[in-house]
Amino acid sequence: MTAKQTIESGKAILGIEFGSTRIKAVLIDEENKPIAQGSHEWENQLVDGLWTYSVEAIWYGLQDCYANLRADVLKQYDCEIESLAAIGFSAMMHGYMAFNEKQEILVPFRTWRNTNTGKAAAELSKLFNYNIPLRWSISHLYQCILDNEEHVASIKFLTTLAGYVHWQVTGQFVLGVGDASGMIPVDPKTKTYDAEMVRKFDELIEPKGFGWKLLDILPKSLNAGENAGFLSPEGAKRLDVSGHLKPGIPVCPPEGDAGTGMVATNAVKQRTGNVSAGTSSFSMIVLEKDLSQPYEMIDMVTTPDGSLVAMVHCNNCTSDLNAWVNLFKEYQQLLGIPVDMNEVYGKLYNNALNGDTDCGGLISYNYISGEPVTGMEEGRPLFVRSANDRFNLANFMRAHLYASVGVLKIGNDILFKKENVKVDRITGHGGLFKTKGVGQRILAAAIDSPISVMETAGEGGPWGMALLGAFLVNNPKNLTLADFLDEVVFAGNTGVEIAPTPEDVAGFNKYIENYKACLGIEQAAVTCKK
Repeated sequence: MTAKQTIESGKAILGIEFGSTRIKAVLIDEENKPIAQGSHEWENQLVDGLWTYSVEAIWYGLQDCYANLRADVLKQYDCEIESLAAIGFSAMMHGYMAFNEKQEILVPFRTWRNTNTGKAAAELSKLFNYNIPLRWSISHLYQCILDNEEHVASIKFLTTLAGYVHWQVTGQFVLGVGDASGMIPVDPKTKTYDAEMVRKFDELIEPKGFGWKLLDILPKSLNAGENAGFLSPEGAKRLDVSGHLKPGIPVCPPEGDAGTGMVATNAVKQRTGNVSAGTSSFSMIVLEKDLSQPYEMIDMVTTPDGSLVAMVHCNNCTSDLNAWVNLFKEYQQLLGIPVDMNEVYGKLYNNALNGDTDCGGLISYNYISGEPVTGMEEGRPLFVRSANDRFNLANFMRAHLYASVGVLKIGNDILFKKENVKVDRITGHGGLFKTKGVGQRILAAAIDSPISVMETAGEGGPWGMALLGAFLVNNPKNLTLADFLDEVVFAGNTGVEIAPTPEDVAGFNKYIENYKACLGIEQAAVTCKK
């Protein structure tokens, strides 16, 4: 089939992901290749001290994104989208969306960015003997209880952004297990909310007399490939305001952006992992067994099919590095030389590989914002050197590249060195890997593991969500999700792999020891208010 025939016959599959700055739609064909896309730019708002997106912005953004996709299809193929084989919705994970029995939102959506939940997260981590991050839904809920917010007694439904959109267009109050694991921990054996933690939470809040128990208000947790409902007539109108899209389309379990990233990089099988490195960074390592103890810098979530995942999330990655590259762009403009940013990045990144493996003693702290892994509540970007360090351009750029994955290394050293986690393949995706081979080599040195990069990884989360839609409707052999990705989607394509050299590993280890020893400088900069 041509792409046009696939669309006209209703066999295309749609994945939509609500990111922090962009809502993106990707349409794929029966071979799981992207054939059209749409997007909508949006920004969160600070309302009463909390980061939020309004319900109106959510629906306008979704409709505009879909209209943009529809326009792309009209332009490329001169046809309309009347029906689809499947649809999937994903979104930035966690946060807090609470509704009453009329399905009215009780307080503005509180996103993952909010850090007002420190007391709740600390108390729940102690109660559960499990690391509960600030951004998880259960932290938000308990903080509301601690703060005596009036709306809590009226809660009938509590969900995530992906779960909310799915619920409103299908009528099904469900959530993919990966996203569910960011509401309250999931038991990988039962692949649903951990029963003992649910019991402890219910006991904790019982004196409040709210009239609901936790499982009463949480969405049902579903595995990838399970029936999660169909696009309702109302849902079809809310998605496509032009009225062309017909109801009745299967909609797969909604997922979080971490889960779609795992799917898009073929990293859902145990002993695989992926690293996303852009404005922020995070690694996802699929475990064979639970860790021996909880760690504050490691979040435990699951794959979309319920396997346990250790997640190291870092607030800072390439923003400070990009700011330094822009200085070189300005210098080039001063000289009157035409600027090609791909060339600027390419020259600077590749030259960094000529530097000393330990960066000649130079250190960079890329903290635009605070960094929980190293205990920094706020960020102050810093470049640190002493008079005897080897200060040259190659070492300067190498130090900033190291800094972009330095915090990620600190978290992953716990997994690989302390917990002895084994991994067969780690795939990198995101802006850090755009200059071929450089970011890969730096990350390989940081975590002392081979790193693969695939061309398709650039398609990102909405493509991963579309693949989960394909897994729902195009899996006649009833394969597991891992085998479906291996055999059907990627078909042996593991990308280009770069293994670490002993010299690079030793150099990065020396750099990170200097980095950790000098964290007091960063702390002093945070303390000294500017």
